[in-house]
Amino acid sequence: MISIVAGAKLHTLVAGLNHKSIIRCMPNTPAQIGMGISVWTGSVGVSSLQNEQTRTILESLGKQMYVDDEKYLDMATALTGSGPAYIFLFMEALVEAGVNIGFSKSEAEELVHTTMEGSVAYAMQSVDNISDLRSQVTSSGGTTEAALGCLESEDFRRIVSDAVSAAYQRAIELGNND
Repeated sequence: MISIVAGAKLHTLVAGLNHKSIIRCMPNTPAQIGMGISVWTGSVGVSSLQNEQTRTILESLGKQMYVDDEKYLDMATALTGSGPAYIFLFMEALVEAGVNIGFSKSEAEELVHTTMEGSVAYAMQSVDNISDLRSQVTSSGGTTEAALGCLESEDFRRIVSDAVSAAYQRAIELGNND
């Protein structure tokens, strides 16, 4: 049995389903195209064969990460389960900004989609860390520096951190309602 219910704890699933072998998993929506990440763990009753079968199933959806401690499932719910929505919101904002400066909506969408896709692929293939990649795009006194200065002055990093923390707290609350 594999559960993808956010916040549902293994002990609750084992008792409620009267089944000793439960996998708790948090996938994300890119799994629909084989590019997701699924974080998972299993109850004590899960055999090594069932663990291997789970790994195989989840790898067909993208990447998988086994964790020993169930607490990481609530963290993964906040970071990767909800993560695509954060990315989509940022993309929406970029499209709106593109329209506001004069692109058609379809032009802005194509530009944003391609920029996101290329940036992620570049980050994944690069030996440089994300911070260094950002710095490489940011010329002193240039357009990128002006844009990033605006984001940083509005405390962009804190806003993102607070959003992920809110999702994490909600995942914990959902588990406490068992």
